Amino acid sequence: MPKDAHKPSLFRIWLLPFSLLLGVAFAFFTLAFVADAWGAGGLARMGQLITHPNPQSASNTLSNAGEVVAAVLAIAITVVAIVVELASNRYTHRITELFVAEPINFYVMGFFVITGLQCLWVTLTFDYQVDSTGHVLPGAFVPYIGIGVSMAMLTICLLILLPYFAFVFHFLNPVTIVERIRTHTLDVIKKGGNIARAQHEAVRGVEQLADVALNAMENKDNGISMASVDALFALTSDYLAIRKGLSEEWFRVDGQLAHNPDFVSMAPEVLDEVSSRRIWFEMKVLRQYQTLYTEALNRQRDINYVVAINSRRIAELAIKEGHPELFDLVIKFFNTYLRATINARDVRTAYNVLNQYRLLAENLLDEQNGARATEIARYFKYYGRISFDQKQPFILETVAYDLCTLNELAFDRKSNASRELLRIFLQVDRESVSEVQEASLRGVRKAQVKLATYYLWKGDEALAREVYKDMANEKPERLASIRDELLAVHSGEFWEISDRGQNFDYLSPKRKACMMQFFEWFGAIIPPRASLVGNISSEYPTSPTGLGES
Repeated sequence: MPKDAHKPSLFRIWLLPFSLLLGVAFAFFTLAFVADAWGAGGLARMGQLITHPNPQSASNTLSNAGEVVAAVLAIAITVVAIVVELASNRYTHRITELFVAEPINFYVMGFFVITGLQCLWVTLTFDYQVDSTGHVLPGAFVPYIGIGVSMAMLTICLLILLPYFAFVFHFLNPVTIVERIRTHTLDVIKKGGNIARAQHEAVRGVEQLADVALNAMENKDNGISMASVDALFALTSDYLAIRKGLSEEWFRVDGQLAHNPDFVSMAPEVLDEVSSRRIWFEMKVLRQYQTLYTEALNRQRDINYVVAINSRRIAELAIKEGHPELFDLVIKFFNTYLRATINARDVRTAYNVLNQYRLLAENLLDEQNGARATEIARYFKYYGRISFDQKQPFILETVAYDLCTLNELAFDRKSNASRELLRIFLQVDRESVSEVQEASLRGVRKAQVKLATYYLWKGDEALAREVYKDMANEKPERLASIRDELLAVHSGEFWEISDRGQNFDYLSPKRKACMMQFFEWFGAIIPPRASLVGNISSEYPTSPTGLGES
């Protein structure tokens, strides 16, 4: 969202409706006035009634005008109070604070009050007497300028009522509120000043953005929740751009900040570590992400995906900005996401979060000789095995295919991490203890076979031989079924709607030829190819793209 997207359009909200209302009102009055004046002495005489109205009529009109302004103001305040309260209860109490602090509200309400006072005081200054015929006697004082000013102000009050309501509704748009909280928080951090107050306001801003997301999730407002999650990322991105210019005091976790719920339970040594690494603000944001992620599991998976995407983007920004402490922190949170996902048995979310985690690893293949990418691969293996032990084998299978993709990319980029990534990949599989786990273990072996065909396709038989050595003691029947199932898949696009959209088991014709070369190394121990005629089920892989356990 553009930085000024929350600011209302002056033309669209104020000038356009005001001009239309003014034009229509003027047109109706003019037409009626001309029609009346045509047969009542001409326009010139009737025009004097506007510039020099009858004192009695003017006095009575202004007396009533004060009441009209007060009534309109009461209506405006009532409507605004109700709408603000409803929005505040639905999303965050910060809405009331922001609304009251908005200068436009003071200007509009103040103009109504001033108009009411103007009408009252001008009415008070009338001094005239009339004779028996109704004419004003000489020596009278009629404040014609005051009358004109009062009528103009009264007209403006009535005309701006609808534009003001449009402004209120625009202001209370939850997406607009989210952006206002973000920009206010960033402005407070930039200004500095009292560091304790700035830290307090920064924490409030982050927590309130998370509150908006949580409340929106309760009301099934996914768009608002996503906007809040994105606002937290945008706030972090802007913060990283200015953090180098912040004072040392800003990064210390003590005083009121140390008593924040996200820090109060930490040991003093941990708080000292957070201060020395200068990451308390980033940790606060990621803590809110963790809360949102946990709440969304098995309920609103779109939020999980956006949290994972933005966490990856924060890690990439950390690398770009030379902030290794933040990168290490994001890795910990990614691992925390995976642990929570496995505990919640949310297979589909794990499938998508692993995709983001792998994309992060791909972007790190050229960093520090691939050390960071290798570290992520080890976490993949670790959480894949945990999910396997907890009877969620599809997650392990997804891990295997992601590691296969990572190995292929590392080979193409000639990454120094290629050998270690291959070693980690070949350690992923375990012996199965149930039929479901057996299917998953076969999926892991399929991924390893796919990698071997990639090496052969690229002309590196030595690496393919390493895969062969790892599979040399595999059951012949399992190897044969893996070969036949991979041969039976003819489409690279999965047949259902999927976030990845790919069929894990697909091999191009050239790679299938390489696969047959790979299986020839096992010799006669593998049974001959089974007939695929009539075996329709073999055309559909048991890969997690189907996500049958979700």
